[in-house]
Amino acid sequence: MKSNFSLSGMPDFAPFQMKRRQYVLSIIEKKFIVFGFSPISTSLVEKRSNLFGSYGEDGEKLIFQILRSGDYWNKASPKVKKLTSKTLSPLISNKSLRYDLTVPFARFIAENRASISFPFRRYEIGSVFRADRPQKGRLRQFTQCDADIIGSQSLWLEVDLINLISTVFNMLKLKDVTIKISNRKLLEGIFESFSSNLNFSQFCIVIDKLDKAGFDKVGELLLDGGLSKKDVIIIKNLFLFRGSFLEKKDYVMSQLNINTKLKTGFDELSFIFDKTDYMLLNNSIELDFSLARGLDYYTGSIFEVVSSSNNIGSLVGGGRYDQLTEKFNLKNISGVGVSFGLDRLCLALEESNLFPKELDDSLKFLFINFGESEAKVANSYILKLRDLGVSAELYPESLKLNKQMSYANKRDVKFVIMIGEEEIKKDKLTIKNMLSGVQELISFKQLIKKLRIGR
Repeated sequence: MKSNFSLSGMPDFAPFQMKRRQYVLSIIEKKFIVFGFSPISTSLVEKRSNLFGSYGEDGEKLIFQILRSGDYWNKASPKVKKLTSKTLSPLISNKSLRYDLTVPFARFIAENRASISFPFRRYEIGSVFRADRPQKGRLRQFTQCDADIIGSQSLWLEVDLINLISTVFNMLKLKDVTIKISNRKLLEGIFESFSSNLNFSQFCIVIDKLDKAGFDKVGELLLDGGLSKKDVIIIKNLFLFRGSFLEKKDYVMSQLNINTKLKTGFDELSFIFDKTDYMLLNNSIELDFSLARGLDYYTGSIFEVVSSSNNIGSLVGGGRYDQLTEKFNLKNISGVGVSFGLDRLCLALEESNLFPKELDDSLKFLFINFGESEAKVANSYILKLRDLGVSAELYPESLKLNKQMSYANKRDVKFVIMIGEEEIKKDKLTIKNMLSGVQELISFKQLIKKLRIGR
């Protein structure tokens, strides 16, 4: 239960939640390394100017801005006090919490290009912040796990990232997962086939609302943007069309006027679908014309991964960006990447009951504290168990046995070990299985043997 002391959408995590998060992270990070990615770390705080202009109008509304130090409002001129929040914010803020890990990565590349060998594969796992309305699967602070390859325009990189996505989901045992893919050039080609009052960025923002608002609302927005009813119907049929990649391609080519962007987009997608066809991936790959990804920096392929088993939203997103480093005075550097959403992945695994049961194991051994001399002997065994990688601890105070056993139950301890005067004389331990209630007197060597058999 949340109190008035907590900020909405800024989560805390209990021990059992952290174990589950670490389980997912261990799988993702292991696969990142196997696929040749190296870790980097970027700052949580960026210059405000680094972030604005990268995420589109809707995205910029969600950037957490940090006030400049000092009483700037008191020093402001009367003219400044009449400004809107949009024009005022750059005057009173010059820093922001990072919105994603991609723009900070582009800055990192520009600042460290002399020491980087291209193409460069990096991964980063860290918190990002968005001033969004908190709801299921949507937090204000959340963790992204990014893998990017920068310094090459080869479409083999997209193929490799699709393989990475499929491998991770296979390890997590998440089924009913679809890798949706489109291309920004294809979307531009569709946009250029119609006449409207919208610019391309506005068109993408409207299309990106399809999953949340539904087509009726999107159709209204397109009509308001100057598209004719006939054009809106064509676009609707485009999004509703079901079939293979080739069937969808043929359908578009028969319905729209062919332009350069449309052809280039399909050529790039054809390469990717052709090369992934033989990889025998465990997840289906689908061309989705409505995939817009509301980030202005995408220029080519766009990825999104969803599961039909839940209504959490996108589990993975990403795409190709060709000009992102130009903001930092580094030209002609193309990159492509994907971002796994840790929080949503944990939700998906929880709803599908896919977390291993052993993750909920707490403490393996609790040694009862009968006094200073007994505790000293117990501690010597604890150190040996820990050297073997087994969790063990001594109850810190010599309280009544029932209180120590109650603590063991609350901690979900698997075995309680009691070492009193008799055990010390016999050089043995009394071990109690807290699940079965069975209690036995054994030597430490016998205990170790039991542990190895149990493994």
